[in-house]
Amino acid sequence: MTKKPNVLKLANGLTLVPIPLKEQRTITVLVLVETGSKYESKRENGISHFLEHMCFKGTSMRPSALHISRELDGLGAEYNAFTGHEYTGYYAKVEARHLEEALDLVSDIYCNPLLATDDIEREKGVIADEINMRADMLPLQAGELFMKLLYGDQPAGWPIAGPKETIATFKREDFLSYRKLHYVARATTVIIAGKFDAARMKRLAMKHFANIPTGRKGGKVATSEKQTRPEIAIKEHASDQTHLVLGVRTVGARHPDVVGLNVLGAILGSGMSSRLFQKIREELGTGYYVRANHDTFTDHGFLEVATGIDHARVEEVVRAIIAEFRRMKTELVGKDELKKVQDYLIGKLYLGLESSDELAEFYGFQHVLKRRMLAPEEIGAKLRAVTPKAIQALAKKYLVTEHLNLAMIGPAKDDATYRNLLKL
Repeated sequence: MTKKPNVLKLANGLTLVPIPLKEQRTITVLVLVETGSKYESKRENGISHFLEHMCFKGTSMRPSALHISRELDGLGAEYNAFTGHEYTGYYAKVEARHLEEALDLVSDIYCNPLLATDDIEREKGVIADEINMRADMLPLQAGELFMKLLYGDQPAGWPIAGPKETIATFKREDFLSYRKLHYVARATTVIIAGKFDAARMKRLAMKHFANIPTGRKGGKVATSEKQTRPEIAIKEHASDQTHLVLGVRTVGARHPDVVGLNVLGAILGSGMSSRLFQKIREELGTGYYVRANHDTFTDHGFLEVATGIDHARVEEVVRAIIAEFRRMKTELVGKDELKKVQDYLIGKLYLGLESSDELAEFYGFQHVLKRRMLAPEEIGAKLRAVTPKAIQALAKKYLVTEHLNLAMIGPAKDDATYRNLLKL
């Protein structure tokens, strides 16, 4: 069995997760901080994402974005950052011999951003263009509409990038206050994956993160889930397709039902042989993309089906999805189909763990979201343990009429027709 990494707690409160990979020629330094859009107030919506951008604009040691990018490019590095609902990440992947340089750069970006006023004002235009770009990507917009439908006017229902109107108001003091509340040692995990000497790696990590703030961490509002009947959200758009997301509320990442729900979602819509891909694309001849998955956060989750289809066939496709939901409740999954899906999930798991950056994310996300790390073999064993009866029980528990939600972007205006379809 693959050896799980040991989690080290440094004296300043920082968490260090070393992942030794003797055969790797690369090394990845990934810093995850436990903050994202779910840690924001309404007035701050979008600041986590904006701050991620600003960390690359210059530091006390490297006073401009060009200084940072030139140095990283000079290492042949792959580097970037990302913001989610509950975490923000910064990483650099380099040749293994450049461990110290990577630690120096990533720690500097994370700990010492200048947050210059001129840079903030310029970046507002970049963020606005990013929001505009996402507005043109209708499958993404359908996903955001689905989140808003589920969670409404609370952090879980807000877009990660925030509204342009709010972005335009941010000042340097807002970033400083937000960083002070969240970018602290006890909320920071440094994952180092690759070929390294363990003693040297720890010594370098302690050196380069020695000055990280050690204050108290700000919290987030618990997500409220209230639903007693099916809900629908329709956003009118003069598009060539209707993009829809249909799904139900489930549970958070640490709940024991998650593994079975992952299998249930894969049966419905993971891979070209999945039930809904075969039904919608191959049998009905519509829906270029058809997918289903189970998505989780620390305190909530959902199972969703997403597709883009001809406007005239929306009702037909919604009926087909509902029929497959109903079938999950009334029929046991066959052993051959279940084995195929389990093999698919385990195969995809291993295919996604072939490089140092993928392994860093694999263990880092587990630590931040679940507070427990499992080796790939352990996850595989849990997937293998899911039975047809367990899947049916989960379907009966979660695929219920009162928790159905349908979000659509397209020319449709009236939800009465679709509301009548949302029955299990």
